[in-house]
Amino acid sequence: SVMATPRADDWSWFPALALGVSFLKCILINAYHSTDFEVHRNWLAITHSLPVSKWYHENTSEWTLDYPPLFAWFEYSLSHVAQHFDKEMLVVQNLIYTSPATILFQRLSVIVTDIVFIYAVKECCRSVREEKGSKDLLGHPFFILAALLLWNFGLLIVDHIHFQYNGFLFGILLLSVARHLQGRHLEGALLFTVLLNLKHIYLYIAPAYGIFLLRSYCFTKDNTDGSVRWSSFSPVRLVALGSIVISVGALSFGPFIAMGQLPQVLSRLFPFKRGLCHAYWAPNVWALYNMVDKALSVLGVRLKLLDVAKLPKASMTGGLVQEFQHSILPSVSPSITLICTLCPTLQPKPHPPPSLALSPPAKFHIWCRPRGARGFLRCLVVCALGSFMFGWHVHEKAILMAILPFSILAVESREDAGIFLMLTTTGHYSLFPLLFTAAELPIKVLLMLLFTLYSFTSLKKLFRGSLLNPLETTYLLGLVAVEILCEVVYPLSPWQHTLPFVPLLVTSVYCSLGVSYSFIRLYVSLLRQHGTDKHKQL
Repeated sequence: SVMATPRADDWSWFPALALGVSFLKCILINAYHSTDFEVHRNWLAITHSLPVSKWYHENTSEWTLDYPPLFAWFEYSLSHVAQHFDKEMLVVQNLIYTSPATILFQRLSVIVTDIVFIYAVKECCRSVREEKGSKDLLGHPFFILAALLLWNFGLLIVDHIHFQYNGFLFGILLLSVARHLQGRHLEGALLFTVLLNLKHIYLYIAPAYGIFLLRSYCFTKDNTDGSVRWSSFSPVRLVALGSIVISVGALSFGPFIAMGQLPQVLSRLFPFKRGLCHAYWAPNVWALYNMVDKALSVLGVRLKLLDVAKLPKASMTGGLVQEFQHSILPSVSPSITLICTLCPTLQPKPHPPPSLALSPPAKFHIWCRPRGARGFLRCLVVCALGSFMFGWHVHEKAILMAILPFSILAVESREDAGIFLMLTTTGHYSLFPLLFTAAELPIKVLLMLLFTLYSFTSLKKLFRGSLLNPLETTYLLGLVAVEILCEVVYPLSPWQHTLPFVPLLVTSVYCSLGVSYSFIRLYVSLLRQHGTDKHKQL
């Protein structure tokens, strides 16, 4: 296979695709919006109305500024445009302020900043490998990738209905990935450092970047067996990378360090007083863990083995972010989730270097067998999904951090395409409870169906055959049954008033099975690659 080098005039379809999705975003301007809308309005007000020294101390609203400083400056720059729409939205005391002009401005700010995402998608499409020979445009890997990214269902509902700036942030991430695929590693490193200083959740994938750049950029040559040639280390390249990280960090945190506010900023960025799970459990390992704990406690009470009065109050389904003690199973601390995130299962390897002895196998893999930028991309997806599976207080929206970069691998490999279909369908469905209002029900169902049908038909056509086995297909069809149960059957039942959290519980636990399965398959494919490398060596 060769790198795609389509003629310039072949890209005439791209603006039409981008404008089409932008038009859809405009139609959704008056849709439901969540508390995140008020969060960002408050941040506009804080950065516009207060001196920098008070940004991370202001607490008039419960939605305090808790993103890194570069994002605060991003809000500050938006606020100068916002004042021309409605100055009242920039008053800190105007809590839950939603004038029509405010809604219009905030929605448009997301749509306009998505230009970064659109540009990044085009660069990713340019970097896709494709088979030789002519195909019709709709069957081209780069066209399918453009559609999968630009029309991503999760991004549409999270950013343009629920409300956030993920498109802008994922645009920087995908542009960084594209630069690495194009061999422009310093640009890729710079973009990712900027991204980290905009939103710190991307720390989860930082190890993939660090090890890849150290292994494939700072070490310039490999031995014939593919292992690192230690003598090829380039101090100049390491200094170049280091200076990028330090200079961006200094620009972002420098003013706050100078004012002696670094501890205050960090306490806002890392609020470990929040509970293990978000109020709505993300579909990960801890959702299954919580479910087992609940089942055991109910069983224990029924069998009269446990005293109800001595059990901790079930606070996890109350819709509030708070601490929670498990009833039967051991309670999980932040340090335990960190260990689980770093070491899902250590890969046996004879005599690893001491510094790498505790590295997760994905990162270990790109050190021992880098496989270039695509090996790095696979590692990045595994890191993103691993942190989603085992992280502390994970939001269900974080699944997009794995889904979007994985789209690139899905149009290049048959096996990846199958895992991608499982992960996206399950992961996207798990976002349904974010939009719980009746008016948005047909919108989310229709958009999800369109995106899912397109994913299945386009990838099936690309790889000429079915990508899922009967069991996987049955599981995904089960999502239809879950939706009917949660949206139609349960609201009509008498339990709706006594046990209102059951639909959330069912959705989260059912989806966590599919996401866990996808993670295991992705992990096995990584280990299998390592095995074939060893076999080739022998």
